Amino acid sequence: MSALEIRDIRKRYGELETLKGIDIALESGEFLVLLGSSGCGKSTLLNIIAGLAEASGGDILIGGRSILTAHPKDRDIAMVFQSYALYPNMNVARNIGFGLEMRRVPANERDKAVREAARLLQIENLLDRKPSQLSGGQRQRVAIGRALVRNPQVFLFDEPLSNLDAKLRMEMRTELKRLHQLLKTTVVYVTHDQIEAMTLASRIAVMRDGRIEQLGTPEEIYDRPATLYVAGFVGSPPMNILDATVEGDGLRLAGHEGAIALPEHFRGRVSQGQKVKLGIRPEALHLAENGGSFSARIEVVELTGPELVVTATIGGQRITACLPPRTRLRDGADQSFTFDGETLHLFDPGTGRSLLSA
Repeated sequence: MSALEIRDIRKRYGELETLKGIDIALESGEFLVLLGSSGCGKSTLLNIIAGLAEASGGDILIGGRSILTAHPKDRDIAMVFQSYALYPNMNVARNIGFGLEMRRVPANERDKAVREAARLLQIENLLDRKPSQLSGGQRQRVAIGRALVRNPQVFLFDEPLSNLDAKLRMEMRTELKRLHQLLKTTVVYVTHDQIEAMTLASRIAVMRDGRIEQLGTPEEIYDRPATLYVAGFVGSPPMNILDATVEGDGLRLAGHEGAIALPEHFRGRVSQGQKVKLGIRPEALHLAENGGSFSARIEVVELTGPELVVTATIGGQRITACLPPRTRLRDGADQSFTFDGETLHLFDPGTGRSLLSA
């Protein structure tokens, strides 16, 4: 039995359908990230699970029990919002335990639960402070603590780190990962940040226009993107997508005279003269000493610290390569690049689907 099962969930606002049949089953202890750009439907789906919005069709089950008609307080879930939503007149201890107080949990049990949550979140020394005396990261820990004491079957997180600066986001990602490993509770987490998705999730559902483009582990999403959208959305810098045509045993890039060898695993999946979209990750590109797969003209070289991000053009198409930081290159120079054919992706320009999954 799945801990959380989402069956053909749909949401309509008049003629506008924002969720178009979402199906996901989560086993106990899974960490699912709903990843996508603004307006794709991820927060709407989370709100339907939480009971803050009504579904237009489908069903949601927790522990085998349908919850769509249940009041939010009876769904055995706890939610952490983007805004901390802390009570400014209460100290940290009471903010964490207020939900238990409203449920008339005995004071000794409530105090024990609050102190255990504070210990897990490493905020024991903050229990007497008011929210105005806390940093953003500390406030978010209090909000998470308020959810922890509920001991729910499912945690729901709605972009909880988006208000934090880059350093705090990284620290809180680590904290959330640690907590999940300790508690092993089922989590549904909404974000538009692919780094959060890749580092936190056991599975990622990439959403677009109210549908799931791909559902899989972070490794599957990154290494075997099912669509052009997933390939371009997941990865920083994003995957290079180039126009190409199948010719003989190779691929000819648009506007470029040379051909790239067609990897063995694509033979039989493409036909002569077929136009394709060629995808290659920036980190899969390497400098070629003597000749190579193709030559490109260097446009911009940017040192980020751990790597050199190089922008170049080939036949009028732009590519990005991530190279070792001490690589010496000149703007405007022609440079040969090579890559392992196993790292190449091909997509159908019409459907956007990967030709490996076609």
